[in-house]
Amino acid sequence: MNKLEKLEQEAFEDKVTIHDYYLGEESLKGIYIDGNIAINTSVNNTVEKACVLAEELGHHHTSVGNIIDMENVSNRKQERQARFWGYNKLIGLTGIVRAFQAGCQSRHEVADLLDVTEEYLQECIDCYRDKYGVYTEIDNYTIYFIPNLAVMEKI
Repeated sequence: MNKLEKLEQEAFEDKVTIHDYYLGEESLKGIYIDGNIAINTSVNNTVEKACVLAEELGHHHTSVGNIIDMENVSNRKQERQARFWGYNKLIGLTGIVRAFQAGCQSRHEVADLLDVTEEYLQECIDCYRDKYGVYTEIDNYTIYFIPNLAVMEKI
């Protein structure tokens, strides 16, 4: 079962209905409203669709009310929380470590291994850098976000 299928199964179990729907513009990839997720028909590959679905499920799990107005600070926080939920679901710090262990040398290789788009991976790294700063530690690994993504194993 690939990541998209796992997310679709999770949505089904949470009684969230997924719709393929043209959302009126190419830049709007998905939207969550009251137990329904609409994914833009312009999203036409499974990797990108999984990235969009992860964020929209993040809204299902973390958002309250209408948060469309991004001028509102509370709405921006909820948007960030939903994205963070999706990043943790599809990538996570353990995924970054797994890519290091697999010998990935480029952003493309990491994204391919983790089955996410390069854009989604970069957004995740940026979000983690904002949250953790220069580095964070997990198990026997230190993950550096500044100046560039790097993983070091503690000896």
